[in-house]
Amino acid sequence: MSKDQTIGATIFTVCIIVGVFYLATLLYPQWLNTLTVQTANSNIQFWVVAVPVLAAFIAILGIGAWIGWEMATTPPPKPIEDMTNETETKETENKA
Repeated sequence: MSKDQTIGATIFTVCIIVGVFYLATLLYPQWLNTLTVQTANSNIQFWVVAVPVLAAFIAILGIGAWIGWEMATTPPPKPIEDMTNETETKETENKA
């Protein structure tokens, strides 16, 4: 696995872990022992803010995960030296 693929796999993994952590915290806050008694108004206010933030956050993490996946599954490019040698070889063959 090349360096780019390793970085991509790391980005993908971190985005997935953060997304799961965020969803678990948003949907099941009691697991962090931060659940407090709330009135109906504060509950509505929470969801009015939480739903758009959740959508934006998941979209950003999805883009990050997609970039990481692409980096992890794309084969590394040829080194420049190899490409230069191929070009020089073709030029000498064409002259001969």
